[in-house]
Amino acid sequence: METLTLIGVLAGSLGLTALARRFNLSAPLVIVVVALGVAVLPGVPRIELEPELILTLVLPPLLYSTSLESSVTHFRANLRSIVSLGVLLVVVTAFVVAFVVHLLLPDLPWASALVLGAVVSPPDAVTAVAIGRRLGLPRGIMTVLTGESLVNDAAALTLYKVALAAVAGTAGSLGHGFAVFAVATVLGIAVGLLIGAVVGFLRSRLDDPMMESAFGIVVPFAAYVLAEHLHPFGAEFSGSGVLAVVAAGLYLGYRSLDASPPTRMQDRSVWASIDVILEALVFALVGLQLPFVLDGAENAARDNGTLAVVAVMVLLVTMFVRIPAVFLSAYLPRSLQLIGQTKRDPTSWRSLAVVSWTGMRGVVTIAAASGVPADTPGRAEIQLFAFAVAVGTVLIQGLTLPPLIRLLKVQDPDEETRDQAEELAARQIAQKAAHERLREISGDYLSKLDIPEDKAHMLEARLERLVDTRYQFAQAAITLSGEERRSSPHAQFARARRELLITQRAAMIEENRAGRLDDDVLQKVLRELDLEEMSVTTALRNRLG
Repeated sequence: METLTLIGVLAGSLGLTALARRFNLSAPLVIVVVALGVAVLPGVPRIELEPELILTLVLPPLLYSTSLESSVTHFRANLRSIVSLGVLLVVVTAFVVAFVVHLLLPDLPWASALVLGAVVSPPDAVTAVAIGRRLGLPRGIMTVLTGESLVNDAAALTLYKVALAAVAGTAGSLGHGFAVFAVATVLGIAVGLLIGAVVGFLRSRLDDPMMESAFGIVVPFAAYVLAEHLHPFGAEFSGSGVLAVVAAGLYLGYRSLDASPPTRMQDRSVWASIDVILEALVFALVGLQLPFVLDGAENAARDNGTLAVVAVMVLLVTMFVRIPAVFLSAYLPRSLQLIGQTKRDPTSWRSLAVVSWTGMRGVVTIAAASGVPADTPGRAEIQLFAFAVAVGTVLIQGLTLPPLIRLLKVQDPDEETRDQAEELAARQIAQKAAHERLREISGDYLSKLDIPEDKAHMLEARLERLVDTRYQFAQAAITLSGEERRSSPHAQFARARRELLITQRAAMIEENRAGRLDDDVLQKVLRELDLEEMSVTTALRNRLG
């Protein structure tokens, strides 16, 4: 695709994202709808999605960013649900779709039907997670949706490779397929953990946030490419690049607790920006594939009516096979007293209903369909049906998911209370620890100052007040109501402090424009003021709404 055209697509998709965020809309839905409309306009350059580019340069950073923000503790606690939806449901969906397509189109080889099933089987949780976060879904549901999105691509792409081998006549037995999947899983996780450990070691030896973030940016690409190019038992065996990226991200996300504050702040900013850019681009590319799909349909050996009917059936099967599977994966193991037994309360049917309706497909489906070899029987049909599933699920489920969440009132009323109690207890411990440490070090530090004893005590008291003020501000934000928080003395103090910082910045800029302050000196001072204001603003936003 031409660079100028790609830049235009990126700029347009970012503009739509900004518009959607401004009006609290779902950016993926807006971008897909607009892209579909633009794709059919006469004279618009065609942009064909390049599968290798998407799977190598776009998918890894998206997965890595999600992995960094994921909780290893929550991931482990919900492992059974994540594996059930991210692996077992992917396989079930692929075979059910293949069976239905082969039934409707008997002349389409079973292997080609299975390729289609593998292509449409992995949901893309970007839209679902964004909607769920905005509408306040409980943390357990968000963990399952996020965890599923981290592993389902690996299962689907591995099954996709096996199905393509079957089309080419090089696939082995069923045991061979299991072996391919096992090697991909073990090798992918091993590669990811190895790269995560190496990068974690290097970053721990650096005291340079810029370089630490630079190493982090390289991780997803290195993990994906290395895992995919390792073939220890033959060409058909390789590691899963997706699982390598996920393993590296989970490991480094866990290790980030030991990183310096500047590194954590910079990583958050870097990956948040990368996410916005890539998500906007990939949904635009999905919609812009419409002309290529229509061309393929015209060259297919079947009439348009048959293609439309089968496309609708594939879409419906893909959407509705998830519903009973979600409920079975939640209730069957518990009723049969199988693995995953816990003392937690069973998941409510309302939560399961929401999870069962979060099966939107995305860029992996389109990229995998585009990468089907040209000599594959039914390639045009595979691409058409995959496009119908991707766009159909994004529009249908994406538009109906918010009202479904509101209708079922899927919120945990006690979650905020539990979080507040835990935070308050932790802050009390932190306050106590700070005071104890202050008593230990005040003598050493203050004795080195050539000041009277009474002033030394004043400095010590000031440090104690700083610790107490921070705790009192947090306590007020936790225990008071929204209106009380906004009118509290701590909130008023924070707002006044922010106004003073803004005034100082304006005065510095005016001095620079008058020629009395050098540009380099201005930038140095502005960095300090910006960091201080960002701290105050973030506290206001997080605590006071």
